[in-house]
Amino acid sequence: MSAPARSPRPPRPRSRRPRWGLRLAPGGACLVLAVSGIGHLLVSELESGIHRVDAFGGLDNRPKNTGGGVNFLVVGTDGREKITPREKALYRLGGAPCRCTDTIMLMHLSADHRRISAVSLPRDSYAQIPAYTDATGKRHPHHPRKLNAAYAEGGPSLTVRTVEHLTGIHIDHYLEVDFTSFMKTVDVLGGVKICTARPLKDDHTGLDLAAGTHVLNGGQALQYVRSRHVDGTSDLGRIQRQQRFLAAVVHQTTAGGILLNPVRFNRVAGALLGSVRADHGFGATDMVALGRAMSGVTPASSEFASVPVILPGVPVKGAGSTLRWDQAKAERLFTTLREDRPLVAHRPKRSGATPVDVDPGRVRVHVLNGTDTAGLARHADRALHATGFATTGSPADAATPDVRRTVIAYDPVWDRSVRSLAAALPGARLKPVVGQGAVMQITIGADYTDVRPVRVEKPRSDTAGFGAITGDEVVCPEGATRSL
Repeated sequence: MSAPARSPRPPRPRSRRPRWGLRLAPGGACLVLAVSGIGHLLVSELESGIHRVDAFGGLDNRPKNTGGGVNFLVVGTDGREKITPREKALYRLGGAPCRCTDTIMLMHLSADHRRISAVSLPRDSYAQIPAYTDATGKRHPHHPRKLNAAYAEGGPSLTVRTVEHLTGIHIDHYLEVDFTSFMKTVDVLGGVKICTARPLKDDHTGLDLAAGTHVLNGGQALQYVRSRHVDGTSDLGRIQRQQRFLAAVVHQTTAGGILLNPVRFNRVAGALLGSVRADHGFGATDMVALGRAMSGVTPASSEFASVPVILPGVPVKGAGSTLRWDQAKAERLFTTLREDRPLVAHRPKRSGATPVDVDPGRVRVHVLNGTDTAGLARHADRALHATGFATTGSPADAATPDVRRTVIAYDPVWDRSVRSLAAALPGARLKPVVGQGAVMQITIGADYTDVRPVRVEKPRSDTAGFGAITGDEVVCPEGATRSL
């Protein structure tokens, strides 16, 4: 998408919208979170670099914000004009931009400034584009299209109108981030750490990650959040990866000292502002106030959801296959946001658990003690059972008591399941045994210390509630060391 020239700031009255906002989009979260430690002068200087856009001009019959809090519409576009030829080739960014939105998110900052709620709106969602008049004066009646077509037809203003019409949520501020600002911001952050329980490979974007923990640079992070062809989940799977990436950005920004380091903040903000576009009503004062309000935000106080949809998609003439929202669940979701209530009920914290592909409850395990330490097999058996594995409950001694390194013997037909077990016993040697059957055998060695907790990682279903999660459920566990 070719970004239009900056429009001059019109002499319009200052918005009465609350002086806070939310920019928590891939690449944009760090700017908002960081401003709490920055003075007005520096923020004003940075603000002068923002490309302004009139996202609210001509809007009428808008929903009211009656529940408190502040709502942002955050969109990611496919602008790529400033990307170098090398980057285009390396990260598969060739071709003409579609002048559309790859990512559409509603972001809500609660009235008490303690919670962030991010709701992804699938770009292929069925939408009735409201009637509008284009730049030539031609009148277009309302018509059915995919949601991301609103931007292609009428830019930010029509996008805001369409989202407000679909959700009944009043949008307070608008933020737009393109490929260039995303990549530069991630690089200035020093990369962002993500973890995956399964290999991720997409020939369309060039994404190729082994299972484990990786620190992604800007181009690799862009591949990660853009990929739609790593499995059968298409755009819904991509949304889950985008949310996981956002949680990682929140964690890295709040835990990495950016809030307290003006030099680092200036570098991050400067990288972002070269190509970001925001509404006229979001100024320096708003940025400072927002940052102060959000200074206590953590992954545990951020929550993520996607609008529940009904599969499979429904074809629409002229638009292709579209995703229909589950209207009953979607309305409950948006009502929750309008009323400034949390999307996720309180649940026990599972910090430090390693994400795995196969549910440990489906992995059958028999434990043997390969050392001369009495009771070690029973200890391991209990620890494995506590983290969810289907242990036999009858540990025994191995044939020899001098095993130095823990060994997991498994039938190769269960090669996916053994990864879950190996994640709980890092450093264990895997020994394939053809014909062993479904029960895996662990021989505890002298290197054994304890069992690492694991949690199953699988695509969330849109059939139960909102499918909402908190950021601390998807960030990498502490102590993860694998990098790209």
